Amino acid sequence: MSAAGFLERLLGGVEAVWVPLGELAELVRGNGLPKSDFVESGVPAIHYGQIYTYYGLETHSTVSFVSEKTAQALKKVNPGDIVITNTSENLDDVGTPVLYLGKEPAVTGGHATIIKPSPHLSGKYFVYFTQTPTFFAEKRKLARGAKVIDFSAKDLATIEIPIPCPDDPERSLAIQREIVRILDTFTELTAELTAELTARKKQYNHYRDRLLSFEGGDVEWKPLDEIGEFIRGKRFTKADYVDEGIGAIHYGEIYTHYGVFAHKTLSKVRSDMAASLRYAEPNDVVITGVSETIEDVGKAVAWLGEEKVAIHDDSYAFRHNMNPKFIAYAMQTDAFHDQKAKYVSSGKIKRLLIDGVKNVRLPVPYPDDPAKSLEEQTRIVAILDKFDALTTSISEGLPREIELREKQYAYYRDQLLSFPKSDAEAA
Repeated sequence: MSAAGFLERLLGGVEAVWVPLGELAELVRGNGLPKSDFVESGVPAIHYGQIYTYYGLETHSTVSFVSEKTAQALKKVNPGDIVITNTSENLDDVGTPVLYLGKEPAVTGGHATIIKPSPHLSGKYFVYFTQTPTFFAEKRKLARGAKVIDFSAKDLATIEIPIPCPDDPERSLAIQREIVRILDTFTELTAELTAELTARKKQYNHYRDRLLSFEGGDVEWKPLDEIGEFIRGKRFTKADYVDEGIGAIHYGEIYTHYGVFAHKTLSKVRSDMAASLRYAEPNDVVITGVSETIEDVGKAVAWLGEEKVAIHDDSYAFRHNMNPKFIAYAMQTDAFHDQKAKYVSSGKIKRLLIDGVKNVRLPVPYPDDPAKSLEEQTRIVAILDKFDALTTSISEGLPREIELREKQYAYYRDQLLSFPKSDAEAA
């Protein structure tokens, strides 16, 4: 049975009515809560910024705490309440909710609103509704600001929520809970697959590091300066992007889009810029030069395309005579990260100190026999490619399955929460 057919049967011919949130719940705007108020233990606290970076749709515990004295000046969150963000730098994160199901009350501060559902509204039902295109469209219309976006509690209260069988509260809640049960089943399946993927990645990382440690093997750990040379890119901006032009790798794409290797680029830049650019040649390894985290600085992608590609000036092409994928894999290991961290500048923006990084050492198997060395590198790459396909490929293994489950969940969620409006409501 389709989601629409199931919903029709569930309603039994009774229509849903779209009701403003302000009539279904009490909305309480938070006040104050700098992170400097956090303590190691005390009263559970939910900071607005943690809602879209740490929590899922619901939580039974908080990541932060405040003292009893600080808590007295904050707004109380009771179990069953929802905390929703009012402020962010992007529209996606504004209006992100978390249903609090802890055993004891929590508190929250500014830039968040506490939603206290009435007996006519299931908290989890509302949380699922906030994931729909309908809610996002309303949020887009009501949000204010450009650099910092604000979604006020007053505007939030005007958004209409579909309530099935509003004249029969008991049946209405039963329908809401059944929809929640169905959607919970999908999210639980996805969570199980995600947990399995995390375990596989941990296993893969352990095996990769062991394989590339060459314990007891014929290997020499050579500094990068002896293995190859670094070529820094030249600046281009997103304004230079075109549909057809010179293939280009922006440093930010290396840790958001690319995996260990790439045959095609995500972006292209204007052909008339050709003379002003610098390039990575086929088999070069492209390395990020800056990031906001030490982990992403120095992230590498082996360029395996047939033509050279332009690289940004906040990245480097590492040119060498080894197997490029072997180098890219070696640059993922804990051994590489531990060495690299010594040569990353401090501050909000982390920058790779290239003169220092040249001293970082990578393993070269059979250093006195170039042919045998490349053969061993190729053997190791073949093994690691199989693990990589299972953990990172979008067309194979668990990531593909997770993607399909997420699409299935989104389809059923939107269908089950897309109650038609009456002519009077739509007018």
